[in-house]
Amino acid sequence: MRSDSVKVGDAQAPHRSLFNALGFTEEERKRPLIGIVTSYNEIVPGHMNLDKIAEAVKLGVAMAGGTPVLFPAIAVCDGIAMGHIGMKYSLVTRDLIADSTECMAMAHGFDGLVCIPNCDKNVPGLLMAAARVNIPTVFVSGGPMLAGRVNGCKRSLSSMFEAVGTYAAGNMTREELTEFEEKVCPTCGSCSGMYTANSMNCLTEAIGMGLKGNGTIPAVYSERIRLAKHAGMKIMELVEKNICPRDIMTADAFKNALTVDMALGCSTNTMLHIPAIAKEAGVELNMEMVNELSAKTPNLCHLAPAGPTYMEDLNEAGGVYAVMNELSKKGLIEEGCMTVNATTIGENIKNVVNRDPEVIRPIDNPYMATGGIAVLKGNLAPDTGVVKQSAVVPEMLVHEGPARVFDCEEDAIAAIKGGKIVAGDVVVIRYEGPKGGPGMREMLNPTSAIAGMGLGSSVALITDGRFSGASRGASIGHVSPEAAVGGPIALVKEGDIISIDIPARKLDVKVSDEEMEERRKAWTPREPKVNTGYLARYRELVTSGNRGAVLEIPRK
Repeated sequence: MRSDSVKVGDAQAPHRSLFNALGFTEEERKRPLIGIVTSYNEIVPGHMNLDKIAEAVKLGVAMAGGTPVLFPAIAVCDGIAMGHIGMKYSLVTRDLIADSTECMAMAHGFDGLVCIPNCDKNVPGLLMAAARVNIPTVFVSGGPMLAGRVNGCKRSLSSMFEAVGTYAAGNMTREELTEFEEKVCPTCGSCSGMYTANSMNCLTEAIGMGLKGNGTIPAVYSERIRLAKHAGMKIMELVEKNICPRDIMTADAFKNALTVDMALGCSTNTMLHIPAIAKEAGVELNMEMVNELSAKTPNLCHLAPAGPTYMEDLNEAGGVYAVMNELSKKGLIEEGCMTVNATTIGENIKNVVNRDPEVIRPIDNPYMATGGIAVLKGNLAPDTGVVKQSAVVPEMLVHEGPARVFDCEEDAIAAIKGGKIVAGDVVVIRYEGPKGGPGMREMLNPTSAIAGMGLGSSVALITDGRFSGASRGASIGHVSPEAAVGGPIALVKEGDIISIDIPARKLDVKVSDEEMEERRKAWTPREPKVNTGYLARYRELVTSGNRGAVLEIPRK
C-alpha cells in the first residue's frame, strides 16, 4: 500500500506515534488510508451540506474496509463575490485548491482520495489535483439547488441578477424585487441552472470520475447521501484494482466531456477548465477541437439560462447518462473509456432511458444541429473568443454595431444602468483578463443588466474576462490575446464597428490592418492593478484564456 511509507517499518515508529496521538488504532492503521477532501464551509450555499456528504463518504469507506481521513479545501461563492473585488479571487482559487490538495495527498501517503467539491472552481481544482497526484480517486459533489418559484414559475440565481436590471429600468417594483430575493434560491446546493458548477459536476460524470447522478441529484435529496456512501465504498474497489485518474482521464475521455458539454449547453467556463485538467493529465487539447466537435454534436438540452428547465428536471429525465445514451445512437461517444465504476462508459449508459424528451431532446430532434459552445476568431480575437451560442437569441447570431469601450466592469455597469447603452451597441469590457484583472472576473452583472433592461436581443458584449454560466445573450468572453498583453481588444476605440458572426465563427473590428498597426505602435502597457499578495504572484504566472488560464513559470 502507498500508505506503508507512513505506517510500516522501524523507521516509521515516529509516524505511528503521531497516528496514536490522533486516536488511530492499530486496526485502522492496517487498512488503506483514504483522504476525504471536502470543500465544506459556511459561506457557500453549495457547500453548506458537504459535512453530511463527508460523513456519508466516511461511513462508506469504513463499511468497505478502509480508514477515512478528512481534510479541507477552500471555496469561494461566485455569486457573493460577483461585481466587486471579490470576483478577482474566484478563478485564482482553482490553482490554490489543486496545489493544496496535492500537498496533503503526497505529504501523508494516502492510498486513495474521495473528492467532495460542488461549486465553480472546486470541481476543476480537485480534478487537476487528482490528475496530478494520480492515485485512485472518486468524486461526489454536493448536488444542485432546487429551482425557486416566483408567481408559479421556476426561477434561479440568473433570474435574480436580471431582476436587478429590470428594477433599474423602472419595470419592476421594489416589492417584486424583494419577492425574487426571497424565493429564487430556496435550498442549499449549487445554483439550479446549467451554470459553471453544475456544468463541471455533469462533466465529471462524462469524463468518468463521478458516479451516475453526481451532477444532477439535488442537494436536498436523501439519494445524494446514498450516492456519497457508494462513492466511499467504490474507492476501495479502485484501490484494490489500482485504477487511477490517468487511467480514466484519457484523450478519449476528454473528447467525451467536450461532446457532452456541447449537448448540454454548458457554461463557457468549461473552456477554461477542461484544458487545464487535461494538461495535468498529460493530454493536449486545442480550441480547434471545440468547433470540430460542435459541428457534429447536436444541442439536446436548454437548461436555464438558455431555457425554462433546471437541474432537477434533467435529473428526472435520466441525467447525464441519458444524454450520453442519446449521443451514442449516432456514435458520438467513445464507449470504451474506463470510469470510477470500474466499468466502461458503454456499460454504464447501455440501458439508461430518456424519460422526458422535452428536457433531453432525442438525437433526431435537437434544439440545434450544432453544439452549445462556439469558438470565434478574427482580427479582434486572433487566438480565440468563446460564446455560449445555445443561449443567444437568433437575431443576435449575426450582429454589427458600434463599440462602447470600458476599461473595467464597474464603468460598463454604470453606463448600462444609466441608460447610456442603446440597441445595436457592442459593449467592450477589457483589462479584465487573467493578467489584466488580475483574475479574469465574470461579467454576470453587466450581462444581467443588459437582459433586465430589455436589451438582450439588441446589444452584444465582448470581453477578455469571462462569463458566469448564468449569463445569456451575445456574450463573447475569453478574447485572446487579452488587453493587458497588447491584444487587439486593447486597440479598439469608441465607435469602431464590431462584426460578430457566430455561425461563421468570426469576431472582427472593421478597422484596417494599417490603422491597427498605427494604434499598436502608440499603445503602452497599463500599470498593474494589483502589486501585492497572491493576485500579484498569480498575474506573473498565469497564461491566456485560450490556454485555460493555467499557471506556468515564465521562461528566462
